[in-house]
Amino acid sequence: MTEKIEIGRLLRAGTTGFIAGCRVNQLDAPMFGALVRAPLSETYQVYGLIHDIHIDDDGLVRQLVTADNVSDEVMKDNRERRIVPVEMSVLAVGYEQDGKIHHLLPPRPPLSLDVIYLCDEKDMVRFTERFGYFRHILNTQDAPIGEVIAAHILQVQSVQKDKKWKDRAIQEVITLLRDDYPTLMSVLGALGEVAS
Repeated sequence: MTEKIEIGRLLRAGTTGFIAGCRVNQLDAPMFGALVRAPLSETYQVYGLIHDIHIDDDGLVRQLVTADNVSDEVMKDNRERRIVPVEMSVLAVGYEQDGKIHHLLPPRPPLSLDVIYLCDEKDMVRFTERFGYFRHILNTQDAPIGEVIAAHILQVQSVQKDKKWKDRAIQEVITLLRDDYPTLMSVLGALGEVAS
């Protein structure tokens, strides 16, 4: 059975990705580069990678930033009871339908307020057996591609039983970017941080 670690609820979505929101005190679960899933039914769920996490300001935060001597109690209250959500931008990288994983864009996106879950180790291993989803990451225009792929590879390698997975993943990235030298160098620079 899949472990259910709820990290937020869907705010808005499209075929290529979605935005999920969570409370500030839920922020310890989602991580940059993490694989997440949004189940839409018993037999269909969308997978994605978190490629941005941001916290918008509000009127109270603007006032607190300029105030002198803000107490720890006020800071704690603002962080724990904050109404403005933490927003996570998620790149759609595939879906599962009737037990089969597809590294294609999903036929339909999740709906508003659908629950977003962090993938557990079993989900991560199943989804990352093949590398077809890498093309979605490498083709995105609005994400730091090298950093996303490096963070993702580091997280997946920590749960993979196949100790050669990381080497095979890096080789796949090199193959996919062989005709795009500037992007390849940028991605390899970030991957250099996880290769050691």
